[in-house]
Amino acid sequence: MYKDFADILLKKVRPLYAQDNFRLDLDNMVYAFDSSTISLCLKLCPWAKFRKNKGGIKMHTLVDLRGNLPISVYLTPASVNDMKALDNLYIEPGAIYLMDKGYVDFNRLFKLINKKNAFFVTRAKDNMIFEVMSNAQVDKSTGVISDEHIKLTGQRTSKWYPEEIRMVTYEDYATNNMYRFLTNNMEYEALTISELYRERWNVELFFKCIKQHLHIKSFYGTSENAIYMQIWIAICTYLLLAYAKKVMHIDQSLHTISKNVGLFLTDKTPLNELFNKTVPKDKSDEELYPSLFGNDDF
Repeated sequence: MYKDFADILLKKVRPLYAQDNFRLDLDNMVYAFDSSTISLCLKLCPWAKFRKNKGGIKMHTLVDLRGNLPISVYLTPASVNDMKALDNLYIEPGAIYLMDKGYVDFNRLFKLINKKNAFFVTRAKDNMIFEVMSNAQVDKSTGVISDEHIKLTGQRTSKWYPEEIRMVTYEDYATNNMYRFLTNNMEYEALTISELYRERWNVELFFKCIKQHLHIKSFYGTSENAIYMQIWIAICTYLLLAYAKKVMHIDQSLHTISKNVGLFLTDKTPLNELFNKTVPKDKSDEELYPSLFGNDDF
C-alpha cells in the first residue's frame, strides 16, 4: 500500500521540480543509480540472509537529480548483486545514467542503455582490457588528463560491447587521485563528463537522509513485508517533505525541514512558519534523533 502511495506522491512531486536548474545546464534528464545496504539481525530476519552471521536488505535506487527525487526504488535481500538491479530499470532514450564501477557489466550497458539510445557515465575497473583507437586534445589545466576512444579487447567484453567507448581520465588536484570515466556519450566536453560523475554523489545524500535524518527508531515487525513497509513509509515521508518544500516556498534543505517537523509535531503553527523558531541545541543530534542505522550501513 505504501509503495503505491509513494508512486502517487511521486507523480505529484516530480513536476514541481522539473524546471529546477541543473548545475551543469544540460537539457538531458540526468539520473544517479546506486544501492545501499541496511543491516538486519539475522536471528530475527532469517529471510534476509546476507553473510554467514549477518542479515540485510538493499535499496536499489534511481534518483532524478533535478530535485534529488527517488523515482525508482527496488528492495531486495542484500545478497542480490547490484548489476542485476539494472534489469528492472526503465531506460529513457536520451537520458544520462550515472553509476559507480560496481555496475560495470558491459553486456548490460550495451543492451540496456546504449541500444536504447540512452547514455551512461561510470568508472573503469582496473583490470579492463582495451585498445586506444584515437585521442582528442584536452586542456590539462582543467584536470582532464586524456580523452580517448577505446575498444574493448577482452575475450568476452569485446563481444558484449562491440562498439567504441569513450574514456576520460581526470586528476583531482585537491587529492591527487586519478579517475577513469567511461561513457557512450561522444558529444559532451571531457570536463562535463567528469563533472557529471561528480553529481552521482547526490544519491548518497538521499540514502543518508533516509537512514539518518528521518530517524526510524526501530522496526515494528521482522517479516519481509513489515520491514519493506516501514522503509516505504520513510520514502513517502521524504516525498511529502519535498512536496511541502516546493508548495510552501521553503528555502531550507529537506534535512532542516525534517528536523523541524520532528521537533514540532504537536505544534499548530503552519509549517512554513516553523523555520522562524530556534531548534534546541543543548543536546546532540544523536540524543535528539536516535537512529536505527549505524554509520557502517552506508
